[in-house]
Amino acid sequence: MTAYTVEFVGTGETIEVEDTETVLSRAIEEGIAQEYSCRVGMCLACSAKIVEGDVTQPAARGLTDEEKENYALTCMARPQSDLKLDRGKYPPSIEKEAAVEAGAGDEATADD
Repeated sequence: MTAYTVEFVGTGETIEVEDTETVLSRAIEEGIAQEYSCRVGMCLACSAKIVEGDVTQPAARGLTDEEKENYALTCMARPQSDLKLDRGKYPPSIEKEAAVEAGAGDEATADD
């Protein structure tokens, strides 16, 4: 087991996380208010941009393979090095989905 330092950018919060535990589980244990919902890697509520470092998160089904390189789902992410994470940053796929949903609502209004 190896412990790594995880820094949450812009918050002044830093925790030590073992490579066998998830960032979210340690954050909760340390009393850090981290947003989450499903805890199974699907909802993306716990998403964070990886500013620096590496994680393993094979069960993060809500992210594409490309997004896994730049974003961590803290409920699934286990550190492989010291990390800097920017919480509340969402991958492009969720932003596109939100835009499509918003656009669909606008079209329905235009037809009325």
